[in-house]
Amino acid sequence: MKKIWFLYKIYDVKTLDDVIEFHGHVCPGLAMGYRVSMFALKELGERAEDEEVVAIVENDSCAVDAVQVMLGCTFGKGNLIFRDYGKQVYTFVKRQTGEAVRVSVKWVSPDETEEEKAAWERYMEGDHSEAILRIVHSRKSKKTEAILKARDEELFDVTRLKMHVPKETKIYPSARCAICGEKVMEPKTRIKDGKVICIPCFKGSAAPAEL
Repeated sequence: MKKIWFLYKIYDVKTLDDVIEFHGHVCPGLAMGYRVSMFALKELGERAEDEEVVAIVENDSCAVDAVQVMLGCTFGKGNLIFRDYGKQVYTFVKRQTGEAVRVSVKWVSPDETEEEKAAWERYMEGDHSEAILRIVHSRKSKKTEAILKARDEELFDVTRLKMHVPKETKIYPSARCAICGEKVMEPKTRIKDGKVICIPCFKGSAAPAEL
């Protein structure tokens, strides 16, 4: 068994094709996430089969899908931490040692032509006609290719550091909300009028959160 596991660890290498298949299409954001992930793998030397590597991402863009595939960092395993800062910054930590690398994207997209700018504006306003899509997709393809071909030093500012390692994920028992009857993780419950309830009911509405 040990030999089989060893071989699995050696040959379980993800590719850009795996990232595209997971995400559904290729785009500049996904390409950047792939490059960030490849750099992190080179720096840290391993992909997380369990929680060996923790990723802290400061945006929820397409790039994060690449991080999940390439680094094995996911919400389900608890080793993907999302900080909603809207920044193209990614930090990767080796749980065993606290060794970390912080990757900040500095790459600037090449200037767009006036036609490309106009097409993008129309696209964002809802014009998905064949002519507009052709220009938009061509521009995306050029940006994607540029990102994939660029050198690491053109793409990133990098900081190597030691970090306090986030605690491993815990599994908590569930309670049942006294109002809506739905199951909720115990640490997320609230007490109201002596009853154990979920956060939406505590706030006055058990309806799904607004998008």
